[in-house]
Amino acid sequence: MKTAFFEITPSEKETLKARKDLGEPLFFSEEMHKVSPVKFRDAEIVSVFVYSQLTAEVLKKCPRLKFVSTRSTGYDHVDLEYCRKKKIVVSNVPHYGENTVAEHTFALILGLSRRTRQAYIKALRSDYSLDGLQGFDLQGKTLGVIGTGRIGLRVVRIAGGFGMNVLAYDAFPNSLIAETLNFKYVPLERLLSDSDIVTLHAPYTPQTHHLIHRENIGLMKKGAILINTARGALVDTEALTLALDKGWLSGAGLDVLEGEDLVKEERQILSHQYSNEKLRTLLQTHILRNRDNVIITPHVAFNSRESFMRILQTTMTNILAFRAGRPENTVGLPPAKR
Repeated sequence: MKTAFFEITPSEKETLKARKDLGEPLFFSEEMHKVSPVKFRDAEIVSVFVYSQLTAEVLKKCPRLKFVSTRSTGYDHVDLEYCRKKKIVVSNVPHYGENTVAEHTFALILGLSRRTRQAYIKALRSDYSLDGLQGFDLQGKTLGVIGTGRIGLRVVRIAGGFGMNVLAYDAFPNSLIAETLNFKYVPLERLLSDSDIVTLHAPYTPQTHHLIHRENIGLMKKGAILINTARGALVDTEALTLALDKGWLSGAGLDVLEGEDLVKEERQILSHQYSNEKLRTLLQTHILRNRDNVIITPHVAFNSRESFMRILQTTMTNILAFRAGRPENTVGLPPAKR
């Protein structure tokens, strides 16, 4: 089966080419929707990362496609309804970096709580005064964790090491694990109002779109910090900008951004037609980037050496399992009825 890999880095290509059991795959550094269909038209298997938008229109250009292997846990970039109708199997990497993303979450928390960005900038200017650099301890503070999957629970464990109190919100609470790890499930509104730091670890679905929005962001404790290492669209960027402008929130740590694909392509913005809503989101993102109480990292929370190898290993396992007729780590909708 011909396999096409998209969004491949040189190091990933080197690792995959060493695998003789993958045959002679095609490699593209670009997202799938940006590559000419002529180059991958015969592919029966495609592997992508999160920036490839596998819409029905894109998938139709690959008529022999039987299997999609996304090198991510999330799969909201894949049109599952179209795949269901065409009997295209979709697999993901269900867990590869719960500790990796959780550690990055605390890197953002500590960067804000100890004002390391401001301290670094002052040091570059040979200014070693303490003005404007006073931070706060995490011990005794309340951390609100939204989403208690593998990553969220790892965050809870790390928070325990800092001596923090933990509240959590999840659509499917697990009282046994809450008792074991010494945290408490509460309604979302209470979590927002009682937490000094709120961190997001929920999947992105139509139901969680703008989970943090203009109405409920005002419930957050004055001076609180918001962290997002999950999906950008969980947070209404306009609401976040407003809360920071008013001084209601004291900071934000963002590894993901709403309209992240547009932010990546902003150099080509003049040659594309974008909706006013997308352009407004891009402008608000620029405003956030210029704030000294906002730390933005370019979707790298997953990107450790160990996590990188786990992603590739699981992806290769998924592909080989599908070729052997026993798909693993499948996601999506049940098969369409005839």
